[in-house]
Amino acid sequence: MHTFDDLIGIIAELRSDHGCPWDKEQTFESLKKCLADEAQEVFEAVDNKDMENLCEELGDVLLQVVLYSQIAKEAGAFTIDDVIDGISEKMVRRHPHVFGDIEVNSPEEALALWKEIKLQEKAKKP
Repeated sequence: MHTFDDLIGIIAELRSDHGCPWDKEQTFESLKKCLADEAQEVFEAVDNKDMENLCEELGDVLLQVVLYSQIAKEAGAFTIDDVIDGISEKMVRRHPHVFGDIEVNSPEEALALWKEIKLQEKAKKP
């Protein structure tokens, strides 16, 4: 069974000097349609309650995330580790009712708290 690290290595190899010509020429812009198409295929699998296809399509979305991250790494912008760290930090920060001492009593309260924290974060950005 392959691991997440295996996938990162596979994508790096595909983009290497001796990798795949198609993968090597991809850019953030050229991959936009691919990501949108894969997301749509996830929606269709959910709508069809097709768990086997959903698993495959989520893999395709993950591929896009890793590929985008590899391109960013090559450009010196960020890495997949930065993506993972950023989303982990965000999940902890936006769930103080799980990782802190705030209490919520319903999904609606949790969503309202999420939105409030998100607005505060956006207000702090330059």
